[in-house]
Amino acid sequence: MSTDSDIIRQAVDVPAVFAQLYDRHARPIHRYAARRAGPDVADDLLSETFTVAFERRGDYDFGRPDALPWLYGIVSTLLKRHRRVEARAWLSVRPDPTALVTEHHHEALEAVFEVRQLGTALRRMPARDRDALLLYAWGDLDYEGVAQALDVPVGTVRSRLNRARRMLRAAAGRTPAEEVDHGRADTTPIRP
Repeated sequence: MSTDSDIIRQAVDVPAVFAQLYDRHARPIHRYAARRAGPDVADDLLSETFTVAFERRGDYDFGRPDALPWLYGIVSTLLKRHRRVEARAWLSVRPDPTALVTEHHHEALEAVFEVRQLGTALRRMPARDRDALLLYAWGDLDYEGVAQALDVPVGTVRSRLNRARRMLRAAAGRTPAEEVDHGRADTTPIRP
């Protein structure tokens, strides 16, 4: 099976080969774009991402076999143009209202309040920290992948994730000890 790098290298001379890259990575890029900017904009962002990638295929770092971080970097840059749309999407973050119709009304109301607080914290978070956090959480990239996507050193990713986590912890009224390790492959500790 060809690596992404092999496909992009071939696509420089045979453009039709680039469709293989789209087939491999369109779904995660679309899902990420939809979560960030909403389903109404996700199709456009997906299309723009692969258009930019196709146009820049000759500039790709062929030493990197996996192009997914590169594609996430492109869509993250495109999202900067769509920040207003993204801000509206965060405003509409609401839990399922049927969750309120349970015998645990108190817990459900607390969850609604916490979701709103987290949405507000995400909206107020500096864009560079939010991008790192969402690429890690929703893009399912490890620290190195986030660094590649944002074209920054891994240490910068660690700093941005640390700041983002502190902001979310404060918004949720939690301490670092209350966080759950979700078993991500990159379990490098981040110091508060």
